Parts: sequence; structure tokens; C-alpha cells
Amino acid sequence: MSRKIRMGMVGGGQGAFIGAVHRMAAALDGQIDLVCGAFSSSPEKSKASGRELYLPEDRCYGSYAEMIEREKGRPDRMDFVAIVTPNHMHFPPAKLALENGFHVMCDKPLAFDVDEARELVRLVELTGLAFGLTHNYTGYPMVKEARELVRRGELGPIRKIVVEYPQGWLATRLEASGQKQADWRTDPKRAGISCCMGDIGTHAENLAETITGLRIRELCADLTTFVEGRPLDDDGNVLLRFEGGAKGILHASQISIGNENGLNIRLYGTKGGLHWRQEEPNTLVRLYSDRFSEIYRCGGNFGWLSAPALAHTRLPAGHPEGYLEAFANLYRHFAGQIRARLEGRAPTATELEVPTVQDGLRGMLFLQAVVASSQNGSVWTKVG
Repeated sequence: MSRKIRMGMVGGGQGAFIGAVHRMAAALDGQIDLVCGAFSSSPEKSKASGRELYLPEDRCYGSYAEMIEREKGRPDRMDFVAIVTPNHMHFPPAKLALENGFHVMCDKPLAFDVDEARELVRLVELTGLAFGLTHNYTGYPMVKEARELVRRGELGPIRKIVVEYPQGWLATRLEASGQKQADWRTDPKRAGISCCMGDIGTHAENLAETITGLRIRELCADLTTFVEGRPLDDDGNVLLRFEGGAKGILHASQISIGNENGLNIRLYGTKGGLHWRQEEPNTLVRLYSDRFSEIYRCGGNFGWLSAPALAHTRLPAGHPEGYLEAFANLYRHFAGQIRARLEGRAPTATELEVPTVQDGLRGMLFLQAVVASSQNGSVWTKVG
């Protein structure tokens, strides 16, 4: 097939943060073209955003429903929709896109609630369309290396998992200033049942399950709203019990002053451990009981890294790769899935390295259990 994969976008217009990140990530490998969009709930703002992105006037749509209906009839129609809206607007365009034959790449969390998440799972299974979820931290090469070390049994059976995501940007009532990103994340009508745990705690949950291959079986959670007047949580602490007997701790906070984007994970098995930090993503520390620790470094010229790690590495050692490259890995693989379908072949294992709608449902079930546990006196609560 001799053309790029064509992307439409819902959300991500003027004043948005994550829409621009999605567009940069999708464009990085030269596999995807943004061809149309409905960038705002305001038709005027949507069309103005499209003009700023140099899209043709007739493909700058006033609503996502108009975009899907009109694109459906075009010979050069978009191949998939990227949904980059606040949480309450993930489900409606995703559902409509699937029902009209379009693949979907959706920001996390998957939906507003578990019922919507289950319906998206049903639609994906019914239509057979590709569905990706942008848990972008799983796209880092050293996350792939960590997962491979666990898969190969290098750490032995996993005993303990400690994963945390501290931020400090919501330590004050920023939403009262009209700051857009704070405003919708702290609003139950748009964010859902949680702010902190829904926004970043689900990233920590997904990272732990992705690297270890173990599912969280039950949990005991304590959510807190420290900032007066805020209706949703801004800090949370969760005890975890995994399949296979591993125990864990998950901490997520948006009132940890001085912390920027401190996602990190530590694993401990019977034969060794691992430590990875998102703010230093090209380094993975391997821990031993009988010798000094080892430092693994990312680099396309390091032939001793695992094949999955190398497949997610673009540059030689010493050339930093980071957030955008990890994000772009998901878009590159998702484009590969669509290209495989258009070419009538099965996607490769690497092309399937994209979080799925099922991963999204796992995140929503985790979030539901966390909130239920906290509201009921921090009792142990099953996930799912």
C-alpha cells in the first residue's frame, strides 16, 4: 500500500494540551496524516482550529457527528479517529465511529464509567475494528525491557510491586483561576468519579500490570481531597493484591509539591528486582541479592537489549528519547495494524504493541474498585 494512514481528530483544538501531543506523536514516523477534525464543541472554534492546522475548509467540521457522517462517504475518507477530549466525551464519538466502520485511538481513561467501557468492548468485538488506548508510558523502550526480563523469569516469581505517580500541580485550587486543564479534571460532570486516580492513577495501574503480566485481584484504597472546595480526590494510596500472590502499593498524588511527573515503578522477585523512572526513561536499574546493581541504558546500537526494547528505540545510545517518542510508538504500531488490514495480512507482534480496549476496561474496573473501597471505609474490594 503506497499511502499514509489518514487520521481524523475529535477534540484537541485551540487551548488544548494533549491534542497537540497526539498530533506530534502521530506525525513523528511519517506514517500518518491528519486529514480532518472536529476540534471543539464550538463549531466556530473547531473550524478556526482546523484552519490553524492548514486543513481544507471542507474537512474542518462543526461536530464529531458531522465529521463521521461526511467522511463515511468520501473516497479518501479518514481511516481512524483519534479522540482527545475530556473523559465524558470519550464514549460518544468512539461509539459512533465504531458503528460507522472507523478504527479508534482514544485517550485514557477509556470512558466516563464502567458501563460505557463495557459497551465499547462489546462494539470492538462485534465490529472487529482496531481500538487503541494511549497509555503512552508503555511505549518506552526500557518499559519493554523490564517486561521482557519479567517474562523470561530473570527476577523469579514477583513478590512485591511498588508503583507511584506524584505530581504537585494541583496543590492549590488552580481550577478557580479558570485554568482549563485543572477545570475539567476536577469537575465530576466531565472527569467522572475521580480526579487524581482517574487522571494518573490509572497510568500507574496499567504500567504495573503491563510490566508484570499480573492482574490486580483486589485492593484497599484511601482517597483524600486535600484542597478545600474541590469535589474530587487529589491524592490516593492503595494496597494491592495481585494474581499469583504478589503484593503491592500504588500511590498517586497531585498535591505533592515540587514533584513534576514522577511516575516510577519498583519490582522485587525471588531472584532480583527492577527500578524504572519516567523522568529518567532511558535508564533501567536491575537489582541483585549477591552482586552490585546493573544499569541498563537505551540505545539502538545496544544489541544486547531485547528485541521488543530495540523495536521501540529510534536512536543510538546517548541520544535522548522521551515522552513524544514513546507516544509515537503507539501511533506507529496502530498505523501498522490498520495498514495490515488494508493489505489483507495479519499484524505483526510489534504492531500489536498498543494498549487495547480491554486494557481500558481494566483501568475503569480498577478505578471503580478504588473509589468504592475508599467510600466504604477502605475495605478490601475485588477488581472486576
